[in-house]
Amino acid sequence: MSDVATAGRRARGGGGGAARRAERTGISFDTARFISRNIPNFEILNEEALQIIEWNAETVLEEIGVNFLENPGALALWKAAGADVRGERVHIPRGLARKLCATAPSSFTQHARNPERNVEIGGKSLVLAPVYGPPFVRDREGGRRYATIEDFRNFVKLGYMSKWLHHSGGTVCEPTDVAVNKRHLDMLHAHMTLSDKPFMGSVTEPVRAADSVEMAKILFGSDFVDQNTVMTSLININSPLTFDSVMMGALEVYAKAGQAAIISPFIVGGAMAPVTVAGTLTQVLAEVLAGVAYSQLIRPGAPVIFGAFVTSIDMNSGAPTFGTPEAAHITYGAGQLARRLGLPYRSGGSFCGSKLPDAQAAYETSNSLNMALLAGVNFMLHACGWLEGGLVSSYEKFVMDADQLGTLHHLAKGVSVDENGQGMDAIREVGPGGHYLGCAHTQANFKTAFWRSDLLDYKPFETWDEEGARDTEQLASERVKKLLGDYQAPALDEGIREALDAYVAQKKAAEPDAFI
Repeated sequence: MSDVATAGRRARGGGGGAARRAERTGISFDTARFISRNIPNFEILNEEALQIIEWNAETVLEEIGVNFLENPGALALWKAAGADVRGERVHIPRGLARKLCATAPSSFTQHARNPERNVEIGGKSLVLAPVYGPPFVRDREGGRRYATIEDFRNFVKLGYMSKWLHHSGGTVCEPTDVAVNKRHLDMLHAHMTLSDKPFMGSVTEPVRAADSVEMAKILFGSDFVDQNTVMTSLININSPLTFDSVMMGALEVYAKAGQAAIISPFIVGGAMAPVTVAGTLTQVLAEVLAGVAYSQLIRPGAPVIFGAFVTSIDMNSGAPTFGTPEAAHITYGAGQLARRLGLPYRSGGSFCGSKLPDAQAAYETSNSLNMALLAGVNFMLHACGWLEGGLVSSYEKFVMDADQLGTLHHLAKGVSVDENGQGMDAIREVGPGGHYLGCAHTQANFKTAFWRSDLLDYKPFETWDEEGARDTEQLASERVKKLLGDYQAPALDEGIREALDAYVAQKKAAEPDAFI
């Protein structure tokens, strides 16, 4: 461990009282607890279909195999485990991958630096995290432009202040004004200091994953990180059936450290997988089985998430499409496969192909969000802010989506049929021909009875017109400004902050900038 990491560990141990006092006096924004579903999952595949897909996926692994490129260590591990390794192609005997996957936990806790923000990933839970990866940002006034580190920090602040968002995410936008080999340090620093929600680690190089673990040890303490999961990471598979050395190198770092990884095929149906739903699900399952199994070869019991990022394709333009029925079929089916495998499930998001936060964006996003809720998703990346097929992080759409995530919380509650839920006292009190506005039951329940948007306009036409006839994008733009204007950082022990600052400065000074 580096000297600054050791200093951070000491600061955490010696400054806990000061940190707790700062927490009590600092401003804290209300955050809803992660969703716990009281509604059934929608299951689109019958038992016969599930068995066919599972059989075919094992056939793919055994007969066709998967590539582990430029990674002799991975090939050696697979060979020792009983796989047939031919060059860089690994043929996995039927049943081996599934047997290896059995040591992965069905659920786990990701700890936040504020324990009240801890999340459970798996089971009936649903954890919502913001958009990940866009190189561009858009706002109403400035239009579309390359993202900067200032934009990144703004999105972390918005995520921290969003009631219905449980997780700070990872690369909420790609800060192109910072060197490629150093920007992960600034991004992690932002998540760790500007928010107290859980966050994701870097995966763009194995050394950057190692930096993520070291910085987490400064923040949480080395012993705590060694014994608990404090980061989730996104490990994308190069579909079809290819595992590159960069992603696998990052996975190796996180698995060895006991940190979580989403093993996620990145599939555009018709381009990177078959055009049919069953064919795509077969490939998704084969890739996830191989990736999860490899994580367990690195460290049995390492927490992993079954990922499925799947879109269809417009056969005229070649562009990805979102919110489509086929994507829903695959998302529902993959959820069933994940549950049969006993793994937490990642999919869904505020997906849309629209260039603006307009009606197309709203329709496609609504379809995608509701689909994910019903599919049994446990970790939803891209839950807010996604625009233009994932190329853009939109300020306005971030707060529009974050507002609508409240509907998922309320839908997931299901229908209460306890004494209060039955409402018989109200029906008796009002009787025929009356109204319920003033009855005792309404007075006792009106504050919590109905979910209400904090953003959308419910005013009469005359009032709306007098206030400027603002559309939703304008309302969202004004909300962004208010949130950023009201922002105050969560309290952090000063010794930990200084150690994080020192680690980032030391790492940046150790090598020249690189922009490729």
